[in-house]
Amino acid sequence: MTMTMESPVPRLALGPVLYYWSKEVLLDFYERVAASPVEIVYLGETVCSKRRALHSEEWLVLAERLSSAGKEVVLSTLALLEAESELKSLHRVCENGRFSVEANDMSAVRFLSEQGVPFVLGSGINIYNHRTLQFLAGLGAKRWVMPVELSAETLATIQAERPAGVETEVFVYGRLPLAYSARCFTARYHDLPKDDCRFRCLDDPEGLIVSTREGQAFLALNGIQTQSAQTCNLLPELNELQELKVDVLRISPQAEGTETVIESFAACLRGECDPLEAARAINATLPYGACDGYWRGQAGLLQVAEMA
Repeated sequence: MTMTMESPVPRLALGPVLYYWSKEVLLDFYERVAASPVEIVYLGETVCSKRRALHSEEWLVLAERLSSAGKEVVLSTLALLEAESELKSLHRVCENGRFSVEANDMSAVRFLSEQGVPFVLGSGINIYNHRTLQFLAGLGAKRWVMPVELSAETLATIQAERPAGVETEVFVYGRLPLAYSARCFTARYHDLPKDDCRFRCLDDPEGLIVSTREGQAFLALNGIQTQSAQTCNLLPELNELQELKVDVLRISPQAEGTETVIESFAACLRGECDPLEAARAINATLPYGACDGYWRGQAGLLQVAEMA
């Protein structure tokens, strides 16, 4: 596969870990990430404030380590804040003074804007048209992550009016983050109250699968977050992503195979591998299959790209 010369090659980013992994698993994972070809690494807890495998200072130490390995590090904030303590934690992240911040809710946007600090808009910020993006760029946004439910057609429309100096990032691999709730689905499944969940998310490193009555895997429950059961894989759309002038491709960490996925995307971006062939190899390992329906303006769980 040969990348076209009209558009620059997108950079690879690794999104924040969306699951509850132990400290040992996290540190081992990021040790391998340091040697991987991703250029941008997002760090921090975005789903539940009770997940404290690493504390604030430990995240910063890890960020320094990855920065020393040549990575651009971005600290990610919670997507749903429910307590004063969570707001204080948000302020600490935003005031770190060293690393960029990914704002995953509007309270983070407001605080960073008031501080005059450029920031990244996470996929939880609802940006559905260029006017919203222009408004947020005026507040200091330097990069936006396209909401996962938007299509390539919608992205093309937004890109045509994208503000100068703002980068576009697209979620290209991983279980899609679909929604957040004040209730904890995992605790409820185990018949536990949310405030005494006993950290049962640790038992499910990729969430709990929900199936339809017909037995089709439908959703994954990850604490207060709802994800797709299928794994989004836009590797076959690599040329289109480049033609749309997407600056950054986000890979979301999974419990197994993340390094292989990173290497596959990197090889395709270097022109050393055919995206369709690489995607077929990845999809063959996915327990509930791949999906790209949202990208094509269809139901999100569908696999639309012809993989034969």
